[in-house]
Amino acid sequence: MTYYIGLVHKEKDSAFGVQFPDVPGCFSASDDMDHVISNATEALSLWAEDATPPAPRSLEEIISETDIAADLAGGAFLISVPLTENDTRVVSANISMERGMLKAIDTAAKRRKLTRSAFLAQAARNEINR
Repeated sequence: MTYYIGLVHKEKDSAFGVQFPDVPGCFSASDDMDHVISNATEALSLWAEDATPPAPRSLEEIISETDIAADLAGGAFLISVPLTENDTRVVSANISMERGMLKAIDTAAKRRKLTRSAFLAQAARNEINR
């Protein structure tokens, strides 16, 4: 999986804003810290639907930029954001797990009117995007 560095800004009385130094034009915002990474992951994914993202640079390369170093000194911070491509091709996978866990998954999926596969995919996406 490919990860991009997000630069997070937070001004008083504003949302958390995320920009990607390696992905021009890709921005995200979140009203609370709990959703900064998930919103940034979604923004990056949506951006990648229309363009091929450039190769990410290393953390060292990014923080060596004068303007980013100044932002960091002013209170901004960095996050690592996974690029989860929206590839809709369905593939089969064989997994093994405890029987009790499988029963719990099936019960939760049924409550949500999802298939087991859809439930597991959604749970995995939620975990990756945290």
